[in-house]
Amino acid sequence: MPDNVTETPAVLTERKGRILLITLNRPEARNAINGALANGLIDAIQVLNNDDGLTAGVLTGAGKGFCAGMDLKAFMDGEDIGSFLSFTRRGAEKPLIAAIEGFAVAGGLEMALTCDLLVAASDAKLGIREVKVGLFAAAGGVLRLPSRVGYAKAMEMAITGDPITAEEGFHRGMVTEITPVGGAVAAAMALAERVAVNAPLAVAASAQLVRAASQGYDEGELWELQKSLQSKVFSSNDAKEGPRAFAQKRSPEWTGT
Repeated sequence: MPDNVTETPAVLTERKGRILLITLNRPEARNAINGALANGLIDAIQVLNNDDGLTAGVLTGAGKGFCAGMDLKAFMDGEDIGSFLSFTRRGAEKPLIAAIEGFAVAGGLEMALTCDLLVAASDAKLGIREVKVGLFAAAGGVLRLPSRVGYAKAMEMAITGDPITAEEGFHRGMVTEITPVGGAVAAAMALAERVAVNAPLAVAASAQLVRAASQGYDEGELWELQKSLQSKVFSSNDAKEGPRAFAQKRSPEWTGT
């Protein structure tokens, strides 16, 4: 590549107040996952995790859809997408909302299922189609779908590879909000704004506990996790700021510390 040509980043980030908008930026490849996108995604998540000025993130895709899954050419070429698997296994420490237009299929749906909430346009298709190309959804799809759509529908989706509509995803509890076509990002940002008015550490702890409960932790494990989180949150500066702001009848100024 000539020295004066700058390669377009595979993932874009933009701070909007206390929200980080993360955009998968390979529209010509339907935002398929290659090494550059995987690395860019994990870098963006690290920014979200480590910046005390951020409370939540919104993850979306440029162009006509969210993400079409693994870039099979990159897979055949042996590109390292370990960063993507790291993301789908660990997710983000802070709440992350997927804004889905068009499609989230295969690894794209696995990416969306790693988020805490899914907002989808009315025409969106959601599925794990790996069995159609000799693979299976090994980045969390087959593991997370049963808790999101129920056993029977998860099994159907996993072994047929057929997608469901955003409307069915909504009725089964996987999608939190359906929007008109082109409205997913705006709706996801509005939802993130509702999150971001709250204390960042309290929000992150609440999200972590809900995730753990949905993943089958037993009650004893949940109480122990809550105990460790409570110690951090209840001794924070924000825990002092909240009551102080309430008493002074003003909006709190959160620092995330």
